Amino acid sequence: MKKLLSFVLLFLLTVGLIAGCGNNETPTSENNASEVPKEHQEESAFPVTVTDALDNQVVIEEKPERIVSLIPSNTEIAFKLGLGDEVVGVSDFDNYPAAVAEKDKIGGMDFNVEKIISLKPDLVLAHGSSAHNSTEGFQLLRDSGITVLVVNNAQNFEQVYDSIKMIGKATGTQAKADQVIKGMKDKIDSIKSKASEIKDTKTVFIEVSPAPEIYTPGKNTFMHEMLTIINAKNVAGNLNGWSKINQEAIIEKNPDVIITTYGYYTEKATEMVLKRDGWQQLTAVQNEQVYDVHSDLVTRSGPRLAEGVEDLAKAVYPEVFGEK
Repeated sequence: MKKLLSFVLLFLLTVGLIAGCGNNETPTSENNASEVPKEHQEESAFPVTVTDALDNQVVIEEKPERIVSLIPSNTEIAFKLGLGDEVVGVSDFDNYPAAVAEKDKIGGMDFNVEKIISLKPDLVLAHGSSAHNSTEGFQLLRDSGITVLVVNNAQNFEQVYDSIKMIGKATGTQAKADQVIKGMKDKIDSIKSKASEIKDTKTVFIEVSPAPEIYTPGKNTFMHEMLTIINAKNVAGNLNGWSKINQEAIIEKNPDVIITTYGYYTEKATEMVLKRDGWQQLTAVQNEQVYDVHSDLVTRSGPRLAEGVEDLAKAVYPEVFGEK
């Protein structure tokens, strides 16, 4: 139960209303700058000026050698860009790649200013989702001579690409950023092409936090966009953003498939849905079409979102995309 409560807190953090974290997969080659192909290690000419999420013109005099990240999505982007060695501090919620376990922790939603200053970073990667609550802390960091870059609070794939480009420009890794974005787009295009051939589309309900406070993604969320990509219909598509929904409304919509996103935090996520009182008449429950996908892959605005689309496709259309 403690793990599940932690999930709900994280969900609220990352998406502005709610946010999720979890996954201890083995890091891949993007974790270390030394493993990035030589052509992607070329540094851009510094200084550079980056317009951040607050419309600040942030001047970065030299290529950052010590970076602190205040949110998991920024950390994942930095590691994917080959900056694992440069990252010296991460939030308490960071969990991917595995190498973040070795990094100094700087706190959660209320970051520890003194701890960050003690790490002597050249660059702090902040985030638009919490910027309005962190104005004083940001100023204390700037007053200490530390550059603070507020990365946009991405709400769709195009904005995620913008986040990657922003961090790439700020760290002199634009070529690698372009490569990462291309890889994501290629994977999504491949999934979209396959999904376009599906004739019998399915209706899907996504549950991102369980009863009694059930939340689901409506339009203007990553998961709604993902369902569109895989040619499925979001039964909560009439709602906006991450919305609370009552059980009667879900029963009335009678989805073909139910997806949960908190299985990492409670192993009984799908079992909870299958045994929920009053849900036995639902098509998805009767046919046992209830699956879990990892929250981080489908809500965290980083490079793994394309993997999240693939996982969702396999859960909803295993006959087309293969089993999860």
